[in-house]
Amino acid sequence: MSKKQILLINDMAGYGKVATAAMLPILSYLGHPVYNLPTALVSNTLDYGKFKILETTDYIKDVFPVWKELGFHFDAIATGFIVSERQAKIVADYCREQASLGTAIFVDPIMGDEGKLYNGVTAATINSMREMISVADLIFPNYTEACYLTSGKYNADGVSFEEAKRLLDDLRLIGTKSALITSIVVDGTPSVAGYNHVTDKYFSLPYTEIPVHFPGTGDIFSAILIGHLLDGELLIPSTQKAMDGVYKLIDLNKDNKDKNRGIPLEKYLGIL
Repeated sequence: MSKKQILLINDMAGYGKVATAAMLPILSYLGHPVYNLPTALVSNTLDYGKFKILETTDYIKDVFPVWKELGFHFDAIATGFIVSERQAKIVADYCREQASLGTAIFVDPIMGDEGKLYNGVTAATINSMREMISVADLIFPNYTEACYLTSGKYNADGVSFEEAKRLLDDLRLIGTKSALITSIVVDGTPSVAGYNHVTDKYFSLPYTEIPVHFPGTGDIFSAILIGHLLDGELLIPSTQKAMDGVYKLIDLNKDNKDKNRGIPLEKYLGIL
């Protein structure tokens, strides 16, 4: 089977395995030709508390006409960190145009975790992510992000499966076809909840939590998930493989001294 070409539109960290730096090696290892367009250049993972970010919106605006003139086309586009409303509109318009030519659009609306928004994320950022979701085939916010996107109430104790289904429906109203919600406690168990528009089915997949924090695990999840979907696998088994991959990588690295740099992926790609 011929492998699918994918474009990553996400930030690029100089120090740390997150965003593009985490997704590119995984998708490449899974055999897919990977291209990238940085939404921002980031000095290091934000977990260090001090960082420098260079927004690349003007560069992106000038890249798309060149690619159009050259006739470049991608089988899939995966978007992550979007810096501004202006950038979101430019990227969403390009995704909409590519989707009309058959490109699958995957959106990770990166904004926050554990009930809080990340540093620098504002109401404008949330609107930007809603713009991105409006063109998506599949989105995978975590529970915090799903609540902010839908103006829903975050419950630290988790939700029932029925409440998870309602939250998925609220995300679908923004425009996405299918949706996953990661890092959500469903009926007392850490889970990934989802809706598959192809089968019109809701589901919840439980997982065992390892109590350590690494930046970039959401990007690892996204890359494994997308890699298997692009190989024609179904949403539930692809999601399960992504969950299993993240668990194994965290377990193998849980004793690392400097967790802020993320997981040193290249050493462990074989387990995927």
